[in-house]
Amino acid sequence: MLATLSGDVCLLFGLALLLLPLLAVELSRPRDGVWGAVVLLLGLVLVTSSDRLRGAPMLAVLCGGLLISRLSAEVGQARWRALSDEEQARLRSVDHWLTGLRQLGSAAGGLSEGLGGMAKQLKPAGKSGVSGKKWVRPESDDKEPTEPTPSIEPSPEPSESEGED
Repeated sequence: MLATLSGDVCLLFGLALLLLPLLAVELSRPRDGVWGAVVLLLGLVLVTSSDRLRGAPMLAVLCGGLLISRLSAEVGQARWRALSDEEQARLRSVDHWLTGLRQLGSAAGGLSEGLGGMAKQLKPAGKSGVSGKKWVRPESDDKEPTEPTPSIEPSPEPSESEGED
């Protein structure tokens, strides 16, 4: 239970770290994406192997989580203090965040549109069981159906001319 909860928190925190360069460029650093991926991986491991984390391993995970959260808080405070007053005021405004969310939505829409186009190109053309050809019987001049003509078949018995040598 505790491992699943801490894994969910790690997943949210990792996603926030991945989206930080898109939403708040002033606070992000070049390696934030890598750290976001690492935290996402940690969250996935915690969620999927929560049944194995009992006792001492769970205590180690909790201590690690506390350490990571403490260091993350210090890094966040240091980055906030490094900003100018104008940048801090801009980050506090709602318009800045709405603009960032709109840009994120348009980027996600473009990504989904591109992936959809790629999927259409990779998907084989759907073939139904019906052929595209139309088979039409030739129309005869007569309206009555014609009788098939008997064909000449070779007989298995030798004819009189063949029997005489």
